[in-house]
Amino acid sequence: MNQVIIYLINILDVLVVAFVFYRLYALVRGTRAALMLNGFLVILIAGLLAQGIGLTTLNWIINNLRTVWVIVFIILFQHEMRSALAQLGRNRIVSLFLKVEKDVGYIQEVCRSVEGLARSGLGGLIVIERETGLRNYSENGVIVNSKVNADLIETIFTPPSPLHDGAVIISEDTLIAARVILPLSQDPTLSRVLGTRHRAAIGISEESDALVVVVSEETRTISLCEAGIIERDLDATTLRQELLKRLRV
Repeated sequence: MNQVIIYLINILDVLVVAFVFYRLYALVRGTRAALMLNGFLVILIAGLLAQGIGLTTLNWIINNLRTVWVIVFIILFQHEMRSALAQLGRNRIVSLFLKVEKDVGYIQEVCRSVEGLARSGLGGLIVIERETGLRNYSENGVIVNSKVNADLIETIFTPPSPLHDGAVIISEDTLIAARVILPLSQDPTLSRVLGTRHRAAIGISEESDALVVVVSEETRTISLCEAGIIERDLDATTLRQELLKRLRV
């Protein structure tokens, strides 16, 4: 009986570790951090092989670097660790036991900015990051790292601002980057009336789980993209309801 319990505990241990690595990979997928994580895994495997084969010198070097690895890991993955802790706090199971106050102010700011852009006849492209990391896209733009603010977003998309071309990326309540270039959707079934801004919104939603808000400069309409599907002609109130529902806040 004791052996069965130990066996089940070992299985649980493996499953928990596998889940942790899966969630970590999901957070860094699509970012440069993913390459660094692969490097850490290579070093870890090399250490296990060195220990198993009996490569004394290599094993000694790797063992003495373990303390340094922890510090380097924390420095390199601090953004991902913050995101992981934030997602843990938003988890429904955690919410059952803890009363977690969720800041939805940034969603209101996004909707207010979108309404202002549409009213002024200005185009806008706003990407809201969820679980899939978008750092490889934000790094090709201009890093802002500012609290989400409607006036800031409207200013960014108002010509002749040097940042008005491209998209802005938002993570939690932070506007990470502006003037971000996004991949265009290659879906041949898309309507020809959709311009570059809308195709970019659909493209990034096909490659990630991000929510993307688009404001048309020509028609002043508001659209929302998710998983390659675009919903058009939304008003600010409907947009806010959809964002709250899909972000589960």
